[in-house]
Amino acid sequence: MRWLEHFEEGLITFLMAAMTLVTFMQVIARYVFNYSFVWALELTGVMFAWLIFVGMSYGVRVGAHIGVDAAVKSLGAGAARVVSSIAIVLCIAYALIVAFGSFQYVHKIYSVGILMQDIPIQTWIPRIILPLGFLLLAFRFSQVLWRLATGQDAHLLGDEAEQALKLKDDPSFGEVRK
Repeated sequence: MRWLEHFEEGLITFLMAAMTLVTFMQVIARYVFNYSFVWALELTGVMFAWLIFVGMSYGVRVGAHIGVDAAVKSLGAGAARVVSSIAIVLCIAYALIVAFGSFQYVHKIYSVGILMQDIPIQTWIPRIILPLGFLLLAFRFSQVLWRLATGQDAHLLGDEAEQALKLKDDPSFGEVRK
């Protein structure tokens, strides 16, 4: 699965760089040459949507998602695992329900065959990220559930921020360990 992680990180990096480049080109074209790329706004909107949906799964993978640390930390270790497991199962169910609904939506607009307003592609192409993004999110939550069930670090037990702060104050932080 390392290839998926590298692909995910590469896609996020590419989308951020491409959005920045297109926006910069549009600003220069508009304010220097008094010209406008009619497709720039629509393209950056599509790239931003892809960035959000791929970024959701990345956030879950690295533990950068929103959690209720105070509530989880107030529980005992066993109860925290149970509550976290229930929350993960609900997140997986939510992601799968939305993926199914968005697949139906994308299939419907695919069958109609409408083109985007400023970019000459069918509207279903940029919107395919909806079901794909939520399926990837369900997959990432499934990985977290597996890590939690097998006793590995699951990013959900409320100590990540404190551990990161402790690492920052550690004088050996950033050094190569032998």
